[in-house]
Amino acid sequence: MIGLPATISACLFDLDGVLTSTASLHRAAWKRTFDELLARHGQTPFTDEDYATYVDGRPRLDGVRAFLASRGLDPPEGGTDDPPDAETVHGIGTRKNDLVLRLIDETGVTPFPGSVRYLKAVQEAGLAIGVVTSSANAAHVLGAAGLDGFVQARVDGVTISGEGLRGKPAPDSFLACARLLGAAPDAAAVFEDALAGVEAGRAGGFGHVVGVDRAGQPAALREHGADVVVADLADLLEVS
Repeated sequence: MIGLPATISACLFDLDGVLTSTASLHRAAWKRTFDELLARHGQTPFTDEDYATYVDGRPRLDGVRAFLASRGLDPPEGGTDDPPDAETVHGIGTRKNDLVLRLIDETGVTPFPGSVRYLKAVQEAGLAIGVVTSSANAAHVLGAAGLDGFVQARVDGVTISGEGLRGKPAPDSFLACARLLGAAPDAAAVFEDALAGVEAGRAGGFGHVVGVDRAGQPAALREHGADVVVADLADLLEVS
């Protein structure tokens, strides 16, 4: 009993903020990266609302573009070999990634206990498990958290870039993971804490979209497409 419709045969989990606590590290890395840039342009600091609206759940470069556009800034794209101090989209993205990797190495990766309980229950129920994340560091994070043994398919930032998929809120990454698991969208459930992620789940026609509220935004998660909102994945076990 895992709190899902009986028609669901596959579960597609976002990583940061759903399975692991690394979302706070990403938020901190984004804030430091953007605040330094904004200060040079005489603008006010990056906020939690900015994170939720423009960055959370999106591929790294999409987040850079969306947030800076909201502040009227339009840096050049640059290229993948731009150094982290370059004021280009790629340079800013590299700086953020360098920072988050440093934070992960310093603090480690802790999975949410309720998420581990839920993954075990899903596995015991015989459902397929996939991870869908915009992070290019997913393999490292899953291994560090000890969760890689649960995962049968992974679509991450490397996949999105390599296959030319549109990032969340487009449904492409979730649809790609469902295909890897051999599941039709209406037989798969999406688990997301980001507004862009639940929007992607709804846009893809998935059978069930679970919003995981780690940031006190249950109404917004529902408005963007969640069928149900929980504070922790283990809450789904409680209502089964």
